[in-house]
Amino acid sequence: MSKDYFAHETACIDEGAEIGAGTKIWHFTHIMPKSKVGKKCNFGQNVVVSPGCVIGDNVKIQNNVSVYTGVMIEDDVFCGPSMVFTNVINPRSHIERKDEYKTTLVKKGASIGANATIVCGNTLGKYCFIGAATVVTRDVPDYGLVVGNPGRLRGYVCYCGDKLDIKPEDGNIAKSSCGSCGKQYSKQNGIVTEI
Repeated sequence: MSKDYFAHETACIDEGAEIGAGTKIWHFTHIMPKSKVGKKCNFGQNVVVSPGCVIGDNVKIQNNVSVYTGVMIEDDVFCGPSMVFTNVINPRSHIERKDEYKTTLVKKGASIGANATIVCGNTLGKYCFIGAATVVTRDVPDYGLVVGNPGRLRGYVCYCGDKLDIKPEDGNIAKSSCGSCGKQYSKQNGIVTEI
């Protein structure tokens, strides 16, 4: 297998892991067998990618993040330092529940803040933004801004990450333009989309 990615000498890449071109894997990171990592990713120090995980292109995973079996991450996702994924709803040390792993899907362009916790079995919508230390216990809509414990939908963000002037309580029709990049969005029937 040609090595067209960078792995620091302390990183552990298990046989059977697939890693895309241009990816950088830093100190003490472990990529386990049967995991797939896309192109141009950047994994910080002490990251673990468990067997069977699929990670898209241009994903940035900061220090001390474990991506457990059952987690699927699409392209352009940002995982902040020490954020946490789970994969079992009711773990017990004395009961093996490997056949009960729940799937967590993180869609394209989502950002997850430092120390956030993503409870398994949920989907994070495309370009959503999860605030630092937030605990996500339910699905997050596309472009949704979720903060708190438990995480609550507080608004919506643009593709570029800036907050939009669309609120969760707005009626079926609302519109907003991003003050930074100018992209325009509308909310219809509770769903925010780019115009």
